[in-house]
Amino acid sequence: MKDQDYILFEDYLSGNLDEESKQAFEQQLKTDHIYNEAFETYKNTSKFVENHYKNGEQTDAFKKTLETVSNNYFKDTASSKSKFRRINPWFYSVAAAAILIIGFFIGQQFSSPIYDDYANYGTISLTVRGDQNETLTKAETAFNNLNYKDAETYFSELLQSDPDNIEFQLYQAVSLVELNHYEQADALFNGIMKTPSVYKQKATWYLALSKLKQKDTESCIRILKSIPEDAEDYEQAQKLLNKLD
Repeated sequence: MKDQDYILFEDYLSGNLDEESKQAFEQQLKTDHIYNEAFETYKNTSKFVENHYKNGEQTDAFKKTLETVSNNYFKDTASSKSKFRRINPWFYSVAAAAILIIGFFIGQQFSSPIYDDYANYGTISLTVRGDQNETLTKAETAFNNLNYKDAETYFSELLQSDPDNIEFQLYQAVSLVELNHYEQADALFNGIMKTPSVYKQKATWYLALSKLKQKDTESCIRILKSIPEDAEDYEQAQKLLNKLD
């Protein structure tokens, strides 16, 4: 498992995935036995940590203990193998995996938040059956494949013929953030936030993420505080705010 997998696990458990990403995740759980086992281990470990270490002092003490156990485990594994030959080999793999997962969980709770922890844009669906717009199809494909350079180019082309399309503006802005073109991206987000569009609050959340990536913590906090409780990303915004404020 990679860090991105554990971040996805946490997003799923926190209810922060959009419907399409949620369905894709649940499908992978059904078809990938190893992935499902890793998820169940993470879920159970998360519950254990949350239930038993609910404040900072307890968690710090636990983390130190965990580090000691981890160091001793890996230091003594070689000598232990000769003493405990009857222990099944999988025990060592499970123990090591548990240490890594718990360490990741603790790190996520107390490390400084970074853009990549929250920049989950999911997949977008712009085309409809029978749509012959080749540029639209290319924009959708590039964005979903994380090819933001091409995606930005295609959205720019689309906006030339449909300059008031707020959905195109939103995804162009996201692409610009990924390309580190913050001034252009933030201008687009701010423009969307001034409209009554259904994308207004989404643009606010994405603007906060842009500021996070720019390490402009003060602006990020200010924008996060403006996200209303009924917004789709309110819970995520509060989690980020709690880590920053």
